[in-house]
Amino acid sequence: MGNKGLKKVLSIVLAVSCIAFNPQINTQQVKATETGAVPSQEYNWKNVQIYAGGYVDNIVFNPGEQDLIYARTDMGGAYRWNPADSSWIPLTDWIGADNWNNLGCESLAVDSIETNRVYIAAGTYTNEWTSANGYIMRSEDKGDTWQLAELPFKLGANMLGRSMGERLVIDPNSNNVLYLGARSGNGLWKSTDYGATWNKVTTMTHVGNYAPSEDDPSSYDSTLTGVVWVTPDPSSSAPGTPCKTIYIGVANKKGQATVYQTLDGGLTWEAVPGQPKNIVVPDSTNPSKTTGLFPHHGVLASNGVLYIPYSDGVGPYDGHKGEVFKYNTKTGVWTDITPIPTSSGDNYFGFGGLAVDPVNPDVLIVSTLNSWWPDANFFRSTDGGATWIRFWDWNGYPERTIRYTQDITDSPWLTFGNNPQPPEPALKLGWMIGNISIDPFNSDRMMYGTGATVYGTNNLTDLENGGKVHLSVYAKGIEQTAVQSLISPTTGSAHLVSGMYDLGGFVHKDLDSVPDMMLRTPFLGNTSIDYAELSPTRYVRVGNTDKGSGSRIGLSYDVGSNWFPLNNPWQSNSEDTTGGGTVAMSADGTSIVWAPNGQSVYYSTNTGSSWSLSAGVPAGAKVASDRVNPSKFYAFHNGSFYVSTNKGATFTATVTNLPYSGHIKAMPGIEGDVWIAGETYNGISGIFHTTDSGQSFTKSTDVEEGYVIGFGKAAPGETYMSLYASAKIYGVKGIFRSDDAGQTWVRINDDAHQYGVTNSCITGDPRIYGRVYLGTNGRGILYADIAGEIPANNASISPTTATFDKKTASQADITVTLALNGNTLNYIKNGSTALVNESDYTVSGNTVTIKKSYLAGLSVGLTALTFDFSQGLDRTLSLTIVDTTAANNADITPVQANFDKNTEKQQDISIALTLNGNTLTAIKNETTVLKMDEDYSLTGTTVVVRKEYLEKLNNGTVNLTFVFSAGASKDLSIQITDTTPVEIGDIQVQFIGTNAASTQGIGAKFRIINTGNTPISLSDVKLRYYYTVDTAASQNFYCDWTNVGMANITGTFEALNPAKATADYYLEIGFTSGAGTLEGGQSVDVHTRFAKSDWSAYTQTNDYSYKATGSSFEDWNKVTAYINGVLSYGIEP
Repeated sequence: MGNKGLKKVLSIVLAVSCIAFNPQINTQQVKATETGAVPSQEYNWKNVQIYAGGYVDNIVFNPGEQDLIYARTDMGGAYRWNPADSSWIPLTDWIGADNWNNLGCESLAVDSIETNRVYIAAGTYTNEWTSANGYIMRSEDKGDTWQLAELPFKLGANMLGRSMGERLVIDPNSNNVLYLGARSGNGLWKSTDYGATWNKVTTMTHVGNYAPSEDDPSSYDSTLTGVVWVTPDPSSSAPGTPCKTIYIGVANKKGQATVYQTLDGGLTWEAVPGQPKNIVVPDSTNPSKTTGLFPHHGVLASNGVLYIPYSDGVGPYDGHKGEVFKYNTKTGVWTDITPIPTSSGDNYFGFGGLAVDPVNPDVLIVSTLNSWWPDANFFRSTDGGATWIRFWDWNGYPERTIRYTQDITDSPWLTFGNNPQPPEPALKLGWMIGNISIDPFNSDRMMYGTGATVYGTNNLTDLENGGKVHLSVYAKGIEQTAVQSLISPTTGSAHLVSGMYDLGGFVHKDLDSVPDMMLRTPFLGNTSIDYAELSPTRYVRVGNTDKGSGSRIGLSYDVGSNWFPLNNPWQSNSEDTTGGGTVAMSADGTSIVWAPNGQSVYYSTNTGSSWSLSAGVPAGAKVASDRVNPSKFYAFHNGSFYVSTNKGATFTATVTNLPYSGHIKAMPGIEGDVWIAGETYNGISGIFHTTDSGQSFTKSTDVEEGYVIGFGKAAPGETYMSLYASAKIYGVKGIFRSDDAGQTWVRINDDAHQYGVTNSCITGDPRIYGRVYLGTNGRGILYADIAGEIPANNASISPTTATFDKKTASQADITVTLALNGNTLNYIKNGSTALVNESDYTVSGNTVTIKKSYLAGLSVGLTALTFDFSQGLDRTLSLTIVDTTAANNADITPVQANFDKNTEKQQDISIALTLNGNTLTAIKNETTVLKMDEDYSLTGTTVVVRKEYLEKLNNGTVNLTFVFSAGASKDLSIQITDTTPVEIGDIQVQFIGTNAASTQGIGAKFRIINTGNTPISLSDVKLRYYYTVDTAASQNFYCDWTNVGMANITGTFEALNPAKATADYYLEIGFTSGAGTLEGGQSVDVHTRFAKSDWSAYTQTNDYSYKATGSSFEDWNKVTAYINGVLSYGIEP
């Protein structure tokens, strides 16, 4: 291999085995098959330094081993502390796109007995944003490797209440026993084999009855918050015996008990006597109301005192009132130790974090969960809560006495560039402070996470001695931003500019140093950034902001050093929720095309001084500029491609058979050269390329799915820029590079570096060959370079694709021409197996001949042959192996037929056979063999499929497979319908919709009334709601309630063909057989809603089925109903 720095290895895939509902799932690495193996190149991956940037829920110290500390995050995985350089090591980067949901850490448990053991309750969402269940991930080597056990329910690391806990705990006396408090009414679960299998504790029926949507109907979290913490009492049993006494905290509605206990190891449970279950406090936002309090933690001190902080919300964003109680488990006495009484106007926050000093059970510290103004606070007591000292208190408004310092040298952006009026500081102690942790080996060391970073101190005890606590940033190694856009300009000191949610984004002048400040003026959650290719000091960016009329677009003329906001092109108001969408700047930097979410597409020819509507392009399109012609722009929407040659004034559709959703990118230096990476929503996916401004596209043959694509500097000896893509190639999802315009690809990440979802943004570096920048959803920005020395010149091969037919008469050698560029051919490999020179192939000068005798031994399908050269990059010959050798095939006529189950229209289906010397051996419906002379008859070369068999089939498409004695089988596709009229004539539909003109989710409630006397089978009924989808994204359907059982409701999305002005999609709602029948004169209600996976808004004003008024059921004929496929109610658009 010499000094090439190129490593050819087979792709690694993650194999898991699933057994029953509570399996032990073992992760193991296995080699891919040699056929279709993906060549890979070794890369060094690193994070672009930002430091945190997202919510770090909790820091967990292992009390059995000094400096063994873990951090859990809500959607960015888990980390382990590295004491050597005071940084955090990521433990979950092996999680990839298929199991991204496991990057959310709902809870984390450490084993103080066998300290190598650590556990994570993994799962990000309990709502409809994923269908994945939660997992218990367990490690026996401090998180270096993991085994997984699937749970039969979801977990919610990014749902409300995520800072409560810990939900997952290890029995301190018997470490093979673990407990998990679950959400969504799933109660308490237990494992007795170190987390390998789990069973529900059926005796514990107090599962929680509070869901955040009860207080906020618009909340994304309508699931029960559930059992929020579990605290075993080690004094209740001897070592080696599971604890008899266990306390749990539950999110119940106000006025109800929230703390329960078992005194007999879980056989029986009861509310802890005397608890302040009737805690109701004034609602600080509405004096005429009261609100209940939720127990966020249950911290049991060594003296048997259970400390509980309460807040009037489950967190982590809320908290207006709170209290702190302690419960003496030996005497049964409850004591209110709230630092500021709820009756005081100074108590306008909930309490979140609470930690007890393991050395002294009377020493504790508690934090405000959210005190937005003027700042958060911490309260410390050395006498069990009898008295408190604060990090700050008032000293005559607006003066404050400050007992802490903050050093943000490591993260100077933490001021967010704010300069507020006193008493509010520019630098905050934090927000969402749901947990505090004290080092069990050092009472002076404390850490806590916020919504933006991790703070820590090494002199906590100075507080009670009159000193100040010195806080500094403890976030090195944690990168948790959700990145939306990346550009790598051709000039300027910064090789990278980023756009992201929450922090906005940065100009990264040094990838290994934290930037001083994020992009401001305007401060946006930037969704798209572009620069002028021919005037590369000019940047434009767009993004999301809080609702209102503020600017969503910023412009810079000096490589991002200074920004100024532009006016929005639409009429804004205080309720405006328009999102940033995508933006493109012309090659010369004078024109801008902008497609905001929820608005039409606009263009400006004077860098945003004025705006006009673009014509011919739909709202929600993704836009890009040609990188050579300043007048040319492109757009992509719902599988169609559009081009403008007049600076965005008008667009013209070119092709319509592209992927439904994806990313668009134009190639620098070549006019009309555009790439699209598309995911599978309409059956079309991959990476597509046009060289004629979208008049035609070519699909990259080896790419099964494309997620995002970008460009970087061309390889040595090449002129076309290298491509970088997050994609699925040969069945492997990963990050890939192509140095030959997409003809061949090399994987540049491995299974240890997957980073969850990587479909938002990627780019190469136009100034550094091999450099790639990758945006993630919760793991920040990664950058990577080729490991080892970059070669000076590359060899190439022609052709790069070929087809071989194994049929003897068609077999032929394959000839490949080499352009060596001073190199020599080392060998040719199929996967890990080297071909044998002179036996499998020959070399004559610059010509390689792959012998047909070798090729004939390959399996039908795709094969990649890798040409390894003395220097430079490998080249891949992609072979398609076919075999047209076959007996003369039989045939059938027709191959399609229709059958109507209406008894007046039923007919046998007659099929003519052309046997070509074969015989019919069977007819199959999937795996079921039809019975001759019962289901069908055969007379000579005619088959008659009998109507008595056909009438028993379900409505829809049925494929019958005709199997012959030799040759290929043939399929008969039968469309089964039933036009039998409903005896009682018709049904009636009433409707309630979402009235808002723009909404992230459309609610659709239906009432179906049987107006006759004869029962109707609900499985024969379909409802349709018609609308325009507006932006390209997958959609999710939810049934919120029905009186026939939610499991019996189905919802599918169908594209309307042809599309109408008021509808290009419809939601079709159906019923399973379990829904039963609808009796005459009776009704059934179905409450549904649907939303896009990216939660972009629907604009309803032009939707056919949209009903702008009304909050009760009314007749609405713009929704339609069908019985057995026949329109029975409503008017179709």
